[in-house]
Amino acid sequence: MRAISAQVLANLAKSDPKNRMQKDFPALVTGTKDEKIVPARHTLQSIWKVGVEKKMQETVVAALANRFTDCMTEKNWTLIRYDIIQDLRNLYEEVKDEKIKEKALELIETEEDAKYKKKYASVWK
Repeated sequence: MRAISAQVLANLAKSDPKNRMQKDFPALVTGTKDEKIVPARHTLQSIWKVGVEKKMQETVVAALANRFTDCMTEKNWTLIRYDIIQDLRNLYEEVKDEKIKEKALELIETEEDAKYKKKYASVWK
């Protein structure tokens, strides 16, 4: 239920003339830290859709970047990081903003493990 709610909310963000997502976005980001990995990942995998709206784009990219650095202590951090890089790719494909690509590549470069760095980089090939 939590994952479905987050997905619906993310999908509705593109038709938000009253900018309600500005207020609700922190709650959506909190859903990416769910105690169960499946709802957390489903929430994370849909959050990029909020960034399609120009006014939310910087907020989404910043939140994803923060999540990328903060997830290191979590059990499935490599999956979370992969989802974040994929989110940035999806957002980039939708809006074609080079800043998003630069941020994603910058995040990939921070990965110390060559195996995971290669895996994350494969999203951008």
